[in-house]
Amino acid sequence: MHNYKELNVWKRAIKLAVQVYKVSRLFPAEERFGLISQIRRSAVSVPSNIAEGAGRRTDGEFANFLWIAHGSICELETQLYVAFELQYVENELFHEVTTELTEIQKMLYALNTKFEKK
Repeated sequence: MHNYKELNVWKRAIKLAVQVYKVSRLFPAEERFGLISQIRRSAVSVPSNIAEGAGRRTDGEFANFLWIAHGSICELETQLYVAFELQYVENELFHEVTTELTEIQKMLYALNTKFEKK
């Protein structure tokens, strides 16, 4: 088992999820059961899967959940692009969030590569 609370990628994913919640508050109310719900689930899925994987017995299981988290962050990125194209997110805020998202993607990839080799 790994202590996920000590992982920088988990800490940053938590902050990203909180940021996505704040950003999605700016979306139109009509998106409450659509894009808002979907984007928030994707954002929360990233740190959740890191935590779940850390609680598993083997490094291989952990690596699998890191890949799931990576998939969720790619899904989140796609949803942010849709929100941006619909003009729900301003340019500066979009770039701020997606820059952090890209860094977390890189961290997940590097961590996963480490655990897959074990």
